[in-house]
Amino acid sequence: MNVVPRDLMTEIPVSPADFRGAMRHLTGGVSIITAGRGKDITGMTVTSVTSLSVEPPTLLVSINRDASSFPLIKRHGAFGVNILNADQLDVAERFAGKGGFKGADRFAGSQWVTAVSGVPLLVGALSAFDCEVEEIVERHSHGIVIGQVRNIRSSARTAALAYWHGQYVAVDQDEDAARLADVSLPARSRRGI
Repeated sequence: MNVVPRDLMTEIPVSPADFRGAMRHLTGGVSIITAGRGKDITGMTVTSVTSLSVEPPTLLVSINRDASSFPLIKRHGAFGVNILNADQLDVAERFAGKGGFKGADRFAGSQWVTAVSGVPLLVGALSAFDCEVEEIVERHSHGIVIGQVRNIRSSARTAALAYWHGQYVAVDQDEDAARLADVSLPARSRRGI
């Protein structure tokens, strides 16, 4: 491996547009973050959820501090993470702001249950997590929200919704595995020769 000496490298400032463009190459699972209680609820579409720890079960999500969800998460100390299945594109778009929906209006058209913490969880999501805020680390424009998982609801669905290059993409383990096998194995192997 050839390493370029630091003094020969030219530092070029990274523009927000360049950074966004580069990050579009990273495929992300699509989730809805829900916050609030009762009629004072809101949510947002994100691809910034990740597992932080298995023991204790902990999730991490990055949320813009200007988002309507952020102050409700801080106030109530709880949030929901709803991992969308491939058939929930309409939910992803509604919570991303398509159609101008805001706050509680984003929840219309889908079935929700109230978690123990009071946050709404989406019925039919691949998995829905009820999280208690453990810590919020505020950096730059975002808050890194660390939440301990208090309860999980899972469905039998397997096809997930992902986001890649500015588009929603369905990912189905069974269908996609079969497609990959068709194109990646030599013809002799597929015929059992």
